[in-house]
Amino acid sequence: MDQSVSLERPKPLHSESTVMGSKIAILGSGAMGTACSVLLSEHSGQDVALWGWNDQHIRELMAHRENRRLLPGVRVPDRVMLTSDVSEAVRDAELIVAAIPTKFLRSALHHVAAHIPPDRPIVSVIKGLEVDTFLRPSEIIADVLGSRAVAAMCGPSHAEEIARRLPASVVAASGDLTLARRVQEVFSTDRFRVYTNPDIIGVELAGALKNVIAIAAGISDGLGYGDNAKSALLTRGIVEMTRFGTALGAEASTFPGLAGMGDLITTCFSRHSRNRLVGERLGKGETLEQILRTMDAVAEGVTTAQSVHDLAEDRDIEMPITQQVFEVLFDGKNPAEATSSLMLRPPRGE
Repeated sequence: MDQSVSLERPKPLHSESTVMGSKIAILGSGAMGTACSVLLSEHSGQDVALWGWNDQHIRELMAHRENRRLLPGVRVPDRVMLTSDVSEAVRDAELIVAAIPTKFLRSALHHVAAHIPPDRPIVSVIKGLEVDTFLRPSEIIADVLGSRAVAAMCGPSHAEEIARRLPASVVAASGDLTLARRVQEVFSTDRFRVYTNPDIIGVELAGALKNVIAIAAGISDGLGYGDNAKSALLTRGIVEMTRFGTALGAEASTFPGLAGMGDLITTCFSRHSRNRLVGERLGKGETLEQILRTMDAVAEGVTTAQSVHDLAEDRDIEMPITQQVFEVLFDGKNPAEATSSLMLRPPRGE
């Protein structure tokens, strides 16, 4: 959601879908929302509506059928309705996909809440935590829209690759197994495999926590520390993620899976990873302010590092990597000094 957009809205825009049948509505026209629209439109007889708040962005999508800023070269199929009218987007939709960055999710949902039917299940493809409340995306959705069935879909799933039909596997998590299986059915294609998992707490926490470790991995890259250091970060990072997650009620078995280790590997190594890039630029000497000022998309790991650090400190959960990332981001600690702080910790068993 564009923070600069005025609340004085012009008449909403929309382009008609060309296919009739079951319908999925997507809230959020960023990279992941656009990628989901391309993916979901592969199913014959399934209508897809992509809603965006920013009228200018929707006009550009209509004109070019392409998200030129975030997914250049990827065509949005003609069967996808593009609209800035949320009531049009969700009308007759059997499922609603939330693809809005965590930091904008609450305010965006407040603006559209009156148009969302109370019985409609929602699938979150959002990875992050709300800074002030520490709520997960599914909890923010319930807090704003009221109690309803919610699923979270996470895993190694960069929008840039999903939109180009490169193979990927993710997990759909929900306490409502019927909903998780419905999400599995709706999203699965010959290039996109979906597993189910009842541990929505673990899946959402894993999706948020791995972004913090990815910043640390990027710092390692920026400092030129090599593969050994990065592998150690990932290995100890998953331990840290599991320790934190289980303290908050997640299942330990979730973290070695797709939402945990799978997403962690992708985020720490991929050229598409915004969080890894933030870390790399920090390692090369840029300030956080300089980095964020020049980024097109949201790096969720920055705000997540703050939230996780504060809660871990409050609950006395040992999070050494997160602690050092926090100090680099918000206390101005030199990245090389942060590495030394990790390496010089007292010896212990693995």
